[in-house]
Amino acid sequence: MQSFRTELENPLVPQEIIDLERKIKAFREGKIHDEKFRSLRLARGIYGQRQPGVQMIRIKIPFGKITFKQMLKIADVSDEYASSNLHFTTRQDIQIHYVSLDRTPELWAKLSEDDITIREACSNTVRNVTASSTAGIDPLEPFDVGPYAHGFFKYFLGNPVSMELGRKFKFGFSSSEEDTAYSFINDIGFIPKIKYQNGKEIRGFKVLLGGSLGAQPYIGQQVTDFMPEDQIIPFSEAVLRVFDRFGERTNRNKARLKFLINKVGFAEFLQMVEAERLATKVKSYQIDRDIVPEPTIPEPITVKVEIAADKQLDYHTWLATNTFEQKQKGFYGVYVKVRTGDMSTATARRFIAAVKPLIADDIRVTISQGLMLKYVRKETFPALFLALDELGLSAPGHNSIADVTTCPGTDTCNLGISNSMELARVLENVIYQEYADFVHNKEINIKISGCMNSCGQHGIAHIGFHGSSMKVNGKIMPTVQVLLGGGAVGNGEGRASEKIIKVPSKRAPQVLRTILNDYSEKTSLYSSFLNYYDALGKDYFYQLLKPIADQETVTSDEFIDWGQNEDFVRAIGVGECAGVVIDLVATLIFETEEKYGWAVEAYNKGLWADAIYNAYNTLISGAKAILLDSGKGQSTQIGIIKTFDEEYAYKFGVNNFNDMVLQINKHEPSPQFAEAYLAQAKDFLDKVKAFKNIELVS
Repeated sequence: MQSFRTELENPLVPQEIIDLERKIKAFREGKIHDEKFRSLRLARGIYGQRQPGVQMIRIKIPFGKITFKQMLKIADVSDEYASSNLHFTTRQDIQIHYVSLDRTPELWAKLSEDDITIREACSNTVRNVTASSTAGIDPLEPFDVGPYAHGFFKYFLGNPVSMELGRKFKFGFSSSEEDTAYSFINDIGFIPKIKYQNGKEIRGFKVLLGGSLGAQPYIGQQVTDFMPEDQIIPFSEAVLRVFDRFGERTNRNKARLKFLINKVGFAEFLQMVEAERLATKVKSYQIDRDIVPEPTIPEPITVKVEIAADKQLDYHTWLATNTFEQKQKGFYGVYVKVRTGDMSTATARRFIAAVKPLIADDIRVTISQGLMLKYVRKETFPALFLALDELGLSAPGHNSIADVTTCPGTDTCNLGISNSMELARVLENVIYQEYADFVHNKEINIKISGCMNSCGQHGIAHIGFHGSSMKVNGKIMPTVQVLLGGGAVGNGEGRASEKIIKVPSKRAPQVLRTILNDYSEKTSLYSSFLNYYDALGKDYFYQLLKPIADQETVTSDEFIDWGQNEDFVRAIGVGECAGVVIDLVATLIFETEEKYGWAVEAYNKGLWADAIYNAYNTLISGAKAILLDSGKGQSTQIGIIKTFDEEYAYKFGVNNFNDMVLQINKHEPSPQFAEAYLAQAKDFLDKVKAFKNIELVS
């Protein structure tokens, strides 16, 4: 550990890194159960790959903002520890692959030198906070949502309320009513609004709650059309606290917030949230509007270049589809389309060297897996285009039908059923080679996932595909489920795609051609693709595509997935997007003591709310250990509280465990309550350890 930094702006980071190294060592020595260790590493952005013995590292890039120096650092880290590739994700993270577990602490330490973290990038935590890539320069935005996204990242990173939820939790901020960050698919989504009172501007947000994709997509419901800016963090913290306590923890397929809301009802859930607000850390939280500094604008430079005649058409198509004028007059945003979200480290370095004199030091990873450049001067367009073109990064059609979103699929993911990456490349080629006019079409998006879980966002695609399989003539064939009719409507309204038909994967291009040919013939009759879909209806498209699904005409080639040379084999591993059930009582009691230690640490720092919540987790974790040991495990925290009360409280000298634990939402955080609550947690922990007579691993 001597190579790790011991002083950083955030003093928690080096301790986290040291702690990870110690836990890896304990795991190697057999002192931490493998299931428990899996949850520990996931919470630190370390995700097992399809390939045994190596890890994917997910790097948090809050709202997609990355500097030249940070991108170069990630490239260096990928060269030294991974596969010399960067993968941009739909949540504006960067992933690197094929990393040895034992080298992850050192990798994290090197990233932290440039204020980059992997903490809570996976597992049942608050995931990366997303925002429109145009935030701060969007001509349609009421104000810049970047500082608010950054404020959420800072507030909830390492927050005991959100470190160990029943399932992952996502926040998203759109810059305007165009809703380019898809607020409606986030657990909590925000759209900026402005009111005027007595001539004074009041900032706030339209708030959507309960959205998510996955195998069962849900569109978020409106909480309010205007929540004042100082209330969005207190509200969100209260939601997380309720979700933490009442959310499912055993059946991960029913554990997202949307399922809890459906179970108790939307109105009842909001009442539970309101009741919880008494106990939140803050009652009002004013996010610093200046926390995201304005980037240094590039100095005007004279660059004399000419676009060759054979590049003129490409150049003008690029201008039309990949550039826009910022709200700052005289400057332009430029999109860089990164095919399948993959960029080699060599290309990344050449890219930074090429664009550095021409753009601001503030690049954004986009939700469509590309990059957005800011403060470009119009006179430098030719030089920028030629630089990008030399790197293979000048493809037109950003966020158009030619810009296919995809997850990694079977390239690296345990859950992948089919090769979504190669299919994306094939479909993009179909558009560029056969439907060139559609490169300008930004009303239709194609999105692909390697399985039903919608990491590639097929659940809200205008035209979507997800990997599947079926048995044909006694053999397993790779197939895709075709979905149609999803998308963002605007101002928080969205549509989930509808499943139409399943076809062999190799026939997906034929599906695309059939739909586009039909739409082209009828386009004058409809105002949009969604209008076309709604007017004709689901059954029309089923009948249209049914001949493509005909199993009587399959060929031997169709049993081989895209990008493969051998017959398809359906090989699905264990997914790691969610946490795991910890069934070793000794490990769980060790964890209980660790949580109490965090409570004491927070108390000594005067962080009363954090101390109280860690004490609450101590009580829950200790009770869970006792119940699991007796075969009476529960799937929610509230279930743990009630069952322990009924079965064991009297054995621990506790009159009412429910009342003792749930003091947490009956008191405002204060030093007096924190002291008393921690004392109760310590007494309970001692009784749990005595009850089990377990010698804990230190």
